[in-house]
Amino acid sequence: MDKAYTFFADLTAEAEMPRRGIHSQTLATEDSFELVLFAMGAGEQLSEHTSAHPAVVHILSGEGELVVAADSHDLRRDAWLFMPARTPHAITARTPLAFGLYLLRE
Repeated sequence: MDKAYTFFADLTAEAEMPRRGIHSQTLATEDSFELVLFAMGAGEQLSEHTSAHPAVVHILSGEGELVVAADSHDLRRDAWLFMPARTPHAITARTPLAFGLYLLRE
């Protein structure tokens, strides 16, 4: 019988932390959302961009900086952000950084 749910006992353990660069992997896709796990090496940056969908960013480990809608925020484990579609944002990793990105389909 197929399971009707997805469970991760330790989402952080799923992250493949690179020494350099950025690694992303889709862990779950459903009609209403997609979970993408990101892992960034220290000093790496996702330059400013937008998403066509509302999104949630949940920091799992590490430290960094988030610039969202021109506001700067320090990132550390358990930081959490909801942003509407088309909100400009960028992330810089100060240390190796892992986060879950939940894309919410309208």
